[in-house]
Amino acid sequence: MIGYNKYYLFVLVGLALFVVSGILMTGGCNTNARKEGSMPQGKNEFVGDQSCKSCHTTEYNSWKQSHHFMAMQPANDSTVSGNFNNAIYTADGVTSRFFKEAGKFMINTQGDDGQNHDYEVKYIFGFTPLQQYLVEFSGGRMQVPRVSWDVVKKKWFHQYPGQKIPSHDWLHWTGNAQNWNTMCASCHSTNLQKNYDIESDSYQTTYSVINVSCESCHGPGKNHIDYINNPDYASSGKIKGSFLKLGKDEGQIAQINTCMPCHARKADISANPGFSAEIMDNYIPQIPDTEFFHADGQQDAEDYVYTSFLQSKMFRQGVKCSNCHNPHSGQLVLQGNATCLQCHTKTYDDPTHTFHPIGTAGSECKNCHMPGKVYMGNDLRFDHSFRVPRPDLSVKYATPNACNNCHKDKPATWAAQAVIKWFGPNRKYHFADDLIPGSKLDENSEAHLVKLLGDTGVPHIIKATAAFYLGSIPTQTSLKSLLGSLASMDPQVRYRALRSLANFQPDSWLSQAGPLLSDKVRAVRIAAADLYATIPLQQIPGLYNSPFIAARTELQRYVTDQVDFAVGNLLAADYYLRQNDYFNAEKFYLRGLKKDSLMNYARLNLATVYNLNGKNDKALSTLLTAAKIDPKNDRIFYNLALLYNELNDSEAAEKSFAMATELRTTNPRVYYNYGLLLNEKKQFNKAEEILRKGIAVSPATPELYHILCLVYINLNAIEKAKITAEKLKQLDPDNPDYAQLFKNLRIR
Repeated sequence: MIGYNKYYLFVLVGLALFVVSGILMTGGCNTNARKEGSMPQGKNEFVGDQSCKSCHTTEYNSWKQSHHFMAMQPANDSTVSGNFNNAIYTADGVTSRFFKEAGKFMINTQGDDGQNHDYEVKYIFGFTPLQQYLVEFSGGRMQVPRVSWDVVKKKWFHQYPGQKIPSHDWLHWTGNAQNWNTMCASCHSTNLQKNYDIESDSYQTTYSVINVSCESCHGPGKNHIDYINNPDYASSGKIKGSFLKLGKDEGQIAQINTCMPCHARKADISANPGFSAEIMDNYIPQIPDTEFFHADGQQDAEDYVYTSFLQSKMFRQGVKCSNCHNPHSGQLVLQGNATCLQCHTKTYDDPTHTFHPIGTAGSECKNCHMPGKVYMGNDLRFDHSFRVPRPDLSVKYATPNACNNCHKDKPATWAAQAVIKWFGPNRKYHFADDLIPGSKLDENSEAHLVKLLGDTGVPHIIKATAAFYLGSIPTQTSLKSLLGSLASMDPQVRYRALRSLANFQPDSWLSQAGPLLSDKVRAVRIAAADLYATIPLQQIPGLYNSPFIAARTELQRYVTDQVDFAVGNLLAADYYLRQNDYFNAEKFYLRGLKKDSLMNYARLNLATVYNLNGKNDKALSTLLTAAKIDPKNDRIFYNLALLYNELNDSEAAEKSFAMATELRTTNPRVYYNYGLLLNEKKQFNKAEEILRKGIAVSPATPELYHILCLVYINLNAIEKAKITAEKLKQLDPDNPDYAQLFKNLRIR
């Protein structure tokens, strides 16, 4: 399933309609030791769902009724739900017609040239509550038209109404964002091989089974079948797992890791990930940061369950997908609250706990502890973080809460007072109490984030989020906490700590991060290599040279595996830029812009490449083009200011800095550099004004206080300088760059 949201960059989305991935539990595979001589020989291969049917009839029949079975099918009269009886739908400036011609399902709609054309529907995508369709293009591409069919209301609709998408836009249905090969194929078919050719920008995508079948979850079945059919099978001992990737009665992590690849917002590390017991050997899961989640970790943008579930007490207590969901049909194992009452006592299903009459929406566990949100126009999905409603946090921080999801006519204060009336004034500690203020990245955030990292009761994915946020608070305290996180048992924490260390000077992490170049988890090795790639090779300690070269090879493979996607080209270009390979950096930035002409991030870094190559005319032209496309982007004007300053055009630099601040930039470096320029131009009062604005925006940035101290010294306002230096001392007491200033101002 594909949704239209420009924030879904670089995430190969999964099975949007389905709550858990189908885990086909084998019926007759026992798990004891077996003689070595009767093990299957040869390469394991995919054999198809029909090979499973004879032994696993019940599971097979359940699967035939599931969303997984309908994940993708050829378009025919039995699979197509939409109205193709010459139906017409007009929305957002586009009129589409749906009809049949010579037995084929056809859509007449806007193409990439802005004109309407007839397109044949090759496949259906999904089952309910919406169904999408696939159209085949040259180069092996398949694209998903914007118009979807509402299976419940039986009507055509646009998932995100009101968005007029130009025919040349990345988000247009003919563009890269709606490409099946990249965005959705791997989670709608079995043994999907993308087979992208970088030079021709084309695909030869293949799959073993068109939909999500038995082997999507259990792995290739040939060895399993050979093993079962072996004459010695009945008389000898049994092999654990019966040569399946996921056997019967597997543990929590094995099962969750099977579901995760299609039920998580994540980045793929490899074009063909394969299987590993460690999820971060193949994928980088999204953390619940404020780009895609609410500040307390609740779902906001589509998260596909995994990130939410890892925050929950259910996960911590060992609950797995199949405890609640039948892995073959995808349905709940029990209806309503009965699913929860498998573990929770009957008192939780009583009005003394729910404070709502039995049979009403308010008495359903899911509505209070799994508040739902509609995605893709009509698909209601429930938050799997299983949290207690906290309207008190809504009052304080404006985060959503389950109570006001239903009682929309009431304020959060009303809901908070009701909770106090029912349960008393005190709430049990929840990591959101620290995660929310930590996410604000203000002068109080650091203490909350450090606390999260040090609390053994906090979920690892929340610790990883705290490590991510600390990267934006470049103090010695943050550095110490991040370095300590490199020893975490959880790879997500190690990975995010390494990413955040990129905002600190190399000499502060060089020795501590080095061992992670040989980490047992591939994503961590890649992050360590990416960190070390920012420094000259000769500065890397000798004992880390070989590990770095090996990890860098994995890093390069990772970045080049993503270049069929617009943002993947930026990932590759950024990598080559750090390697000072300006030829390839320019090549991949331009490739990315070809796939998404509005992707100004590429222009910003392309301008940097031109600048480093001494082509400042091209750099300036590129940035000016970016400014025309997005005149409200403060970063563009910041980069223009830096370039103008380098070109010795201080007047143009000052105007560009001013424009960036007028756009209310939250980047403290803008205020820092603008204040520095004004200080050099002896415009001290103006410099003070700008630096104070910067401090108001980012009160935890030590550099702003440092320059403000210098401004006050130039103004001979020594008392103000001392007060500012005291604050600097609080924020970053051990920074050697400030030692002389503290000494001169007699700050101890």
